[in-house]
Amino acid sequence: MAESEIEIVVEDPDAPAKNSPVVSSIRTVDMVVSVLLVAFAGLMAFDNWRTGMSWSFDGPQAGYLPFYLSVILGGASLYGLGAAYLSKTELRKSFVTRDQLRRVLQVFLPTLLFIIAIQWLGIYVASFLLVAGFMRYVGRIAWWKSVVTSLVFTAAMFITFDVAFDVIMPKGPLEAAFGR
Repeated sequence: MAESEIEIVVEDPDAPAKNSPVVSSIRTVDMVVSVLLVAFAGLMAFDNWRTGMSWSFDGPQAGYLPFYLSVILGGASLYGLGAAYLSKTELRKSFVTRDQLRRVLQVFLPTLLFIIAIQWLGIYVASFLLVAGFMRYVGRIAWWKSVVTSLVFTAAMFITFDVAFDVIMPKGPLEAAFGR
């Protein structure tokens, strides 16, 4: 690089610290997911066995294919559980640190609340709150910019789906007040 060139480095002030404590290892996450998948496979196998998983006079019963798929899933999950349990070094590395988990939860929890809020507020009001909240709290953008952007986004969504394409979207009390 020549002396006259300037290198610009942009760093995230909220980036996870390099010395943040480990919350979970790859091995632990693999084992927990494998146990959950074994339980799910067992539930599916039982339900499809109850429905009927054999061959009848007119062909396979309703649970035939799903039963055997759940057996394959259960077997693969048991293999994964054993492999994770017996792992020596590679899977014992950090999966997530406390700072990384905090950043994931900054997105996951508002999104979960958004899904729940749609049931009572409707998709447009819930979307407005989600976009404005993300812009303000995660992006640290000024309130007025967050509100204006959220209004424009929500209006564009309403015009596109409700007016132009006449798609039925979950409505809340505010939309009902406008007769939509």
